[in-house]
Amino acid sequence: MEPDSTDAVERAHLRAPGDRSHTMYRYAPDADLAPLVQRFWIPVWSVPPGQESAQHVLQYPVALLVVAHDYARFYGVVTGLSTTTLVGDGWAVGVMLTPAAGALVAGVDMSTSTDRHVDIAEVLGPADPTDRVRAAMAADPHDPAAHRAAMAAYGDALRPLLPVDAEGELVDRVVALVESRPDLLRVAQLCEATGLGERALQRLVQRRLGLTPKWLIQRRRLHEAAERLRHGEGSMAETAAVLGYADQAHFTRDWTAVTGTPPARFAASHRQAQG
Repeated sequence: MEPDSTDAVERAHLRAPGDRSHTMYRYAPDADLAPLVQRFWIPVWSVPPGQESAQHVLQYPVALLVVAHDYARFYGVVTGLSTTTLVGDGWAVGVMLTPAAGALVAGVDMSTSTDRHVDIAEVLGPADPTDRVRAAMAADPHDPAAHRAAMAAYGDALRPLLPVDAEGELVDRVVALVESRPDLLRVAQLCEATGLGERALQRLVQRRLGLTPKWLIQRRRLHEAAERLRHGEGSMAETAAVLGYADQAHFTRDWTAVTGTPPARFAASHRQAQG
């Protein structure tokens, strides 16, 4: 397994400029796991005593599996801003599942997992990979061999869930469509593009993701916004227009409601760090 990137800041992670609290390793899955796993990510952190580092993420519409040195959890989608506070020295090995995979891992309607997490043992039972992951990472959490062993433990736990069912393949296509179509701004457009009626689409997205079609569209727009704001691409008004908002005020309201910080402040912090 080769890393997709090491320590790159990607659009969902609202990492503060100058944050050096951790190194992030990301890996693509083996080909046979791709229907279940989008990628693995492995943060290894070191925060000075008495300090902490808050990591803010606009989560993608997928469930997560995370084993750390002190917890092991299955996460449904956090509909607002997901925040993890790093302290001391530590590591985690995470799995970003595909849209289809969350319900297969949980074994239940994903609406019961929205904004919640449970111990991995509750969803994977005897297949729980926690002990193997921790054993792999014990000696040196920066070691690529440790990463490979930890990911192999996850792979062995997840492969019995294959193949993905037809409804799972459908929700994968819905999410991929939203992600690939910046011009798609309304649920009616998504219905037309998928050939699904609004009620059928609502039920599918609620059951398999614990979300709404409207949320999928808004989250993609916020991810696009994060990328533009981080790189200083245009004014606030131009950003709002590119993202399909009626005006700058609507964009500012959406961004601030989810992140708790006005977009202009977020952009300014990155501009100052670069300049």
